[in-house]
Amino acid sequence: MNFCFCLIVEQVVEDKLKFLTTQQNSLLVGKTNQDELISSFNNVLRATDKLMSTLVKKVETISSVSISLETLEARVTEVGPSCSMMEIPQLDTSENKMDIDLIGISKSEMNQGHAAVAFMSYTNMSNSSLFSTTISTIKLLSTVVSATLPRTRNTSLTKPVNFTLKHTAEFNLSGTPSCVYWKETDWVTDGCTLIETNSTHSVCSCDHLSTFALIMQTKPSELQNDHRLDVFSMVAETLGLVFLVLTLLTFALCRKNPRVINTARIQLCISLLLAHFLFLLTQILLKSKSLQPHKLACAVMAGVLHFLFLSAFVWMFIEALMLFIAVKNLSRPKSKQRNFLNWKLLTVVGYMIALFVVGVSAAVVPEGYGSEQCWLKQDKDLKWSFLGPVSFILASNTILFSLIAFSLGYSLAHLNSQVSQIKQTRTVFFKTMAQFIILGCPWVLGFFTADSKALEIIFVILISQQGTFIFIVHCVLSNEVKQKYRKLLGGFQVNFSPTIITETSTTQG
Repeated sequence: MNFCFCLIVEQVVEDKLKFLTTQQNSLLVGKTNQDELISSFNNVLRATDKLMSTLVKKVETISSVSISLETLEARVTEVGPSCSMMEIPQLDTSENKMDIDLIGISKSEMNQGHAAVAFMSYTNMSNSSLFSTTISTIKLLSTVVSATLPRTRNTSLTKPVNFTLKHTAEFNLSGTPSCVYWKETDWVTDGCTLIETNSTHSVCSCDHLSTFALIMQTKPSELQNDHRLDVFSMVAETLGLVFLVLTLLTFALCRKNPRVINTARIQLCISLLLAHFLFLLTQILLKSKSLQPHKLACAVMAGVLHFLFLSAFVWMFIEALMLFIAVKNLSRPKSKQRNFLNWKLLTVVGYMIALFVVGVSAAVVPEGYGSEQCWLKQDKDLKWSFLGPVSFILASNTILFSLIAFSLGYSLAHLNSQVSQIKQTRTVFFKTMAQFIILGCPWVLGFFTADSKALEIIFVILISQQGTFIFIVHCVLSNEVKQKYRKLLGGFQVNFSPTIITETSTTQG
């Protein structure tokens, strides 16, 4: 019965593949539409999965079956509880290979020692128009391959799967090959990384099973522009880090002046400094291609970046909230001891909020960290664990600043005896609001950079120069900081002058 069903499904697959080939040729001359081609391709994948399932039977040790059709090559390997092999040899077709930890998958409690893997190569996809759906590509560089775990209960991978794909087209050294997988209607890259390539073969590492291919993703001119943007981004990030360090050094110099610094502002700068430093380090490692094979390290970096950037926004909110409380209580002096206790409490609260968000995100969607850029994966919807809190904080700060402006206007009209204090508070308010605009608004711009290279460049400039803008607002434009530096430089001159006189006198003598 199974043999007959296998033959029937095999014939269905063969017919579907031939139909898809006809549709592809028709599409090139405009005789069918893209939706029909996508639907037909998905039908092929489903029919092939059914065929592979019929080839799996429960075994005690190990078995392997190969089939070869006009448009399909496949290899099905199955292991049982009595298999004595420590690892499974490579599964291969005539042009491609796959490495998978099938033994580790079979040892899952749910699988009870049984697991099967199917590796398929579609030999009729070399000119598929599917590869021009949303990605601007030059050509398909390999055959299309698929990998599934048929009749396996727990399909979670214990290790990333590596595919060695033979190039079926001439390799263009001026382009960038990309490993992509099919996601219902589109080819996407999340979860797959190119870890090695030469003139004949490329190795892709993926953290899930699907249908894969190797493509040339960008044109030479676009690649050159992207390279220039990456270099510009790293230089700008370095400059921003230098000014963040200078800002923190200035705060340390003025640590006794509450008009220059406060707890929230210091912690905000520390969070930004660590975030931008880690981001720069990540970009350098990605450029050197030393980070791609280490999926866990990339995911951990993404989680830490998520935490640090969220912490910066939380501290920005806390600073606005403290300013709002100060404006509402202008006539109520605070003791130093109370401020000291608040400093401890604020430090705990400021970081715990961001840690809680990241912890919940990692627990709910653990596979959502570690995209190609070592950030949040777009296809996992985890981006809202960052964009959600950021949007809430930006909205809250806008409301707080509106209330602060109203309160300051009321105080100027009714508290004439404290005009000096109100003016000082108003100066702090305008600096804090400028800081809010500088740090918050660029992230709003990030929503619209996907389709505009100009907006992407502006976004890179604004984000990377956050440290520079903070230094200008809180140091360069601060009279207190200027006075502190004048005293410091004056002290150097006073201490330096007697030394010159002494040396001159000694020389004369």
